[in-house]
Amino acid sequence: MSKDLHTDAVNHLFDAILCLENREECYTFFEDVCTINELLALSQRFEVARMLREQKTYLDIAEKTGASTATISRVNRSLNYGNDGYDLVFNRLS
Repeated sequence: MSKDLHTDAVNHLFDAILCLENREECYTFFEDVCTINELLALSQRFEVARMLREQKTYLDIAEKTGASTATISRVNRSLNYGNDGYDLVFNRLS
């Protein structure tokens, strides 16, 4: 059961994110939009992806991030078979 991600509401959200100018504005916006747990979960997935890209083991990643092996596996699947979004961002950050 797949839902169409490309909706006006998602476009509006992405437009809002793209207008943020610095990290402090990101904190201000995301603390209003997300719960603390949602934001921490997103940041954990991003950290897992970074560590997987550095060839860290699942055990190392789980110990450092607290992520479950299921989460690590899902992120790994996205890195290997996803839309290359992680790679796009990692390449721009480096």
